[in-house]
Amino acid sequence: MIRLTDVRKVYHTRFGSNLVLDGVGFELHMGERLGVLGRNGAGKSTMVRLISGAERPTSGRIERTMSVSWPLAFGGAFQYMLTGVDNVRFISRVYDQDFHRNLAFVEDFSELGAYLREPVRTYSSGMRARLAFAISMIIEFDCFLIDEVGAVGDERFHARCNHELFGKRGDRAMVIISHDAAYIRDNCNRFAVLHGGKLVLYDDFEIAYADFKELIGWKPPPGWPNVEVPTA
Repeated sequence: MIRLTDVRKVYHTRFGSNLVLDGVGFELHMGERLGVLGRNGAGKSTMVRLISGAERPTSGRIERTMSVSWPLAFGGAFQYMLTGVDNVRFISRVYDQDFHRNLAFVEDFSELGAYLREPVRTYSSGMRARLAFAISMIIEFDCFLIDEVGAVGDERFHARCNHELFGKRGDRAMVIISHDAAYIRDNCNRFAVLHGGKLVLYDDFEIAYADFKELIGWKPPPGWPNVEVPTA
């Protein structure tokens, strides 16, 4: 179980205090996949980093009784001066895993080829995301935090990611944030909208998505076809 209770996050800048999360709270259990909708800058990635433990809340509580991944497609878990191989070795030691087995999986899944022997600081953001996802899959977490995995790689790579996550690990808890509303609709069984620092929970995607579009003031232009609209 993961429980957030009255979580607030404030960043202090030269222009003053920026309240990103204001009293956010929810519980997440095994098998639940929470999809979070929110515009750019709403605080979705901040919330995921707080759940992972990469950052601490300004106030409130975050309780974890299950193991939690670092945010997939987030490079914060890396040692940037080390090579991809050395990062696999480091993670394998931390989690007491078989390095050679893990390396074989990461080599096959990430498809980075010779770049796996190069320092991570030389990688593009997409390459770092591929490595992050592959390394995340060698550790069997109870809860996976998924931050825009759909934006990484081509359609075939997306299919492999989806198979690893939703096929092999469909019984795990997940928090998913994405600009692709269809991705959240198809892969989640709980939904939320984050807006103005507040998180509102929903059981029905269509209601959540309709409220989200109203909150951001989205209106279809004249003649807009009746198709799924990407979130802002």
